Amino acid sequence: MNIVKSNGMKKNTLVTFGAASLLMLGLVSLPSAGAQKGDATKGKEVFEQCSVCHNADSDEKKMGPALKGLFKREKLSNGKKLNEESVRGLINTGGNGMPAYEELLSAEERDNLLAYLKTL
Repeated sequence: MNIVKSNGMKKNTLVTFGAASLLMLGLVSLPSAGAQKGDATKGKEVFEQCSVCHNADSDEKKMGPALKGLFKREKLSNGKKLNEESVRGLINTGGNGMPAYEELLSAEERDNLLAYLKTL
């Protein structure tokens, strides 16, 4: 009986160790909480279609507000608190003459665009 218990314990220990190892591997592959989504270089390419209405390198207004230093501001031009969520919402839904881009840009393109806007 000792042999059976011993083998059973070894088997349980192995299964527990294996499950813990898989869990650890899963945790290692998850992005960290502070990881930024998007690629700013690709976002600059996406921004080309925005540049028809928005300046990225000056404070001069075109059809839409200039976006230079966007994420250094406290509020959007519509008065809402400026954060990633509010900028993403504006990109998605548009408004005040700006079209909604939720259906025009993929989620990845919108992530890339946000990453680029943070560099301005």
